[in-house]
Amino acid sequence: MTKEVIYRSIFFFVLAGLFEIGGGYMVWKAIKGNQPLWVGILGGTFLAIYGMIATFQPAGFGRTYAAYGGVFVLMSLLWGWGMEKVKPDHYDVIGAVIIAIGTAVIFYAPRK
Repeated sequence: MTKEVIYRSIFFFVLAGLFEIGGGYMVWKAIKGNQPLWVGILGGTFLAIYGMIATFQPAGFGRTYAAYGGVFVLMSLLWGWGMEKVKPDHYDVIGAVIIAIGTAVIFYAPRK
């Protein structure tokens, strides 16, 4: 992969992560946080958009979604820290580093 392709894929990982985690968070808040119905509907719309953003990745479905799993773990910890003020502990950080390495290997390792 060229640097341009890698930067573009990282952009789409982050963008999709924002829509997936943001959308899921909105649905969560609508159901568990007594927010209005429209918050949940908007969250569901964001989740659908996330599904479309994933199609811009250069890899196939399985590898793309496996890598998204790792990205979402990392972004979810950051989201929880930023939105709910739950600071990741050292076990979260260790796990996130392990996941980040695995995600990079899955998605960016050179292949024939």
